[in-house]
Amino acid sequence: MAAETLHPTPPRYFVPAPCSEIKFGKMRFLITDRPNDMSLDNFVKELEKHNTKAVVRVCEPTYESNLLKEHGIDLKDWQFDDGAPPPRELIEKWIRLVKECFKNAKTDDVVCIAVHCVAGLGRSPLLVAIALLEAGMSCEDAVYLIRSQRRGALNERQLEFLRTYKATGQLRKLRNFSYEDSDKQRKSCNIM
Repeated sequence: MAAETLHPTPPRYFVPAPCSEIKFGKMRFLITDRPNDMSLDNFVKELEKHNTKAVVRVCEPTYESNLLKEHGIDLKDWQFDDGAPPPRELIEKWIRLVKECFKNAKTDDVVCIAVHCVAGLGRSPLLVAIALLEAGMSCEDAVYLIRSQRRGALNERQLEFLRTYKATGQLRKLRNFSYEDSDKQRKSCNIM
């Protein structure tokens, strides 16, 4: 028997990074997998590194929220079924949170919203995609942006939901930085 049949090469499984940052206009999101009480200290350090103001937990709790509160990070428990689209009420709460967090954002004061489910591949990317669609991004571009940072994100049912999602444009103002911010950027550019 050949050596390959005695010791076959194990299949390679893709394990996403613990967190993936998605940026668009004034918005910054951190999609993460689910922490637990053992990994919570590292999770909080990562959140602080990204200047996270809120964490949206869309799965069942696996950690105590006290440490987040002690670090000034607001926790929203907005569970919904794995593999399914979020209910309308949750989408409305999500859009309000995104508006509140980013409405006064400037390039110097960049804040972030973290979203996590179990593996950070379904429910979390779905909420981020909804925010991107509400800001005016096309479905294809939103999915591409998320998957470029979080390979394997979004199942077929969630993709179908995004394809048929009717954005109201509530986050369009967050699509771009203000003229004041873009003037700062222009001044640092040289045209030759």
